[in-house]
Amino acid sequence: MRVTTTVNGQRVELDDVWEGESLMYALRERAGLPGSKNACEQGECGSCTVYLDGVPVCSCLVAAGQSEGRDITTVEGLASKTDLHGVQQAFLDAGAVQCGFCTPGLLIAAHDLIARVPEPSDPDIREALAGNLCRCTGYEKIMDAVHLAADRAGARP
Repeated sequence: MRVTTTVNGQRVELDDVWEGESLMYALRERAGLPGSKNACEQGECGSCTVYLDGVPVCSCLVAAGQSEGRDITTVEGLASKTDLHGVQQAFLDAGAVQCGFCTPGLLIAAHDLIARVPEPSDPDIREALAGNLCRCTGYEKIMDAVHLAADRAGARP
């Protein structure tokens, strides 16, 4: 089947999508957007998190066909053509990127949190990132990055 959707602000037609195909697979393999990572395929790790109509979802749990006519934002869509998004830059500046496998999902979750809670507390951050697993290290640098991104976002006019 053909699925027509909007990805990162661009209309996209995904051809030859099969009924059980996940949105994650369609984004990675058909749309050429490898930011969403294929890790657990069970919605346990959050590495494949994207926005679907503005709501973070595990794209491994969403059928590609369910994205018909909907709006998707991937981690690639957070940045402009020339600059990283503030959350992405904060992760780099805070040293919160380890192997990078979990990072796309963490970025979407952190982006969503800061949009909802401009000055998140440590418990807010822990709760928001609870569905995203980092297998490399502890979460201290990730917490620092979210605080840094929130602080910088608050400093903007």
